[in-house]
Amino acid sequence: MNFEVIPAIDLRNGQVVRLKQGDYAQETQYSSAPHDIAARYAQAGARWLHVVDLDGARAGDLANLSVIEELVKAGMQVQAGGGVRSGEDVLRLFNAGVSRVVVGSVAIREPERVAEWLSKHGAERFTIALDTRRRDNKWTLPSAGWIEDETRTLDELAPWYAAHGARHLLCTDIERDGMLAGFNLELYQHLAQTVPQLAVQASGGVRSLDDIRAAREAGARGVILGRALLEGRFTLEDALAC
Repeated sequence: MNFEVIPAIDLRNGQVVRLKQGDYAQETQYSSAPHDIAARYAQAGARWLHVVDLDGARAGDLANLSVIEELVKAGMQVQAGGGVRSGEDVLRLFNAGVSRVVVGSVAIREPERVAEWLSKHGAERFTIALDTRRRDNKWTLPSAGWIEDETRTLDELAPWYAAHGARHLLCTDIERDGMLAGFNLELYQHLAQTVPQLAVQASGGVRSLDDIRAAREAGARGVILGRALLEGRFTLEDALAC
């Protein structure tokens, strides 16, 4: 299976932003022209674009759907999420041209419903987002834009989804997100051992090309690149060459 380097665009009020550790009070604005950034990523050779609707993630709706429709036109395959709560939301994203729908909060709270979507639309059309935070010696699963704690854990749900046909798993160590502290390699090694049938996308903290190589060696099948690209710590071309 290919190793994918996936640039990311996080949207809030139609603008490209980044949050630190998922904290909406720690927002950095980068651009009011997300399509221009997407076009640059496409020109650099990216095959996939990861898009997060931060407004939707917190409010539970597809607040930036029109922007996502424009980003699809940049020419890459798009996986997008944030605010997906219903089958209607899934269809709206598919109709907007999204190739894979990212499901997070609903994947934690209602796994049986998400399993039905996998069966109905095909597992290749979904990425299960189980973003996690280490607490009390467990990988917990906060939801709703990482502001609400849930009872299920990563070690419960990741194998459950693997058994129910999921193919793609996005897992962010929340404590490292936007911190440029490097990936949590122990997390991805753990997932590679426990759910080897899932193509795991590493996210949260990448700061260098060495981090990308290390994630691949740890068993990840892809990496999500956000702040490091926006701040020019390395080029997307060099990242793709990894």
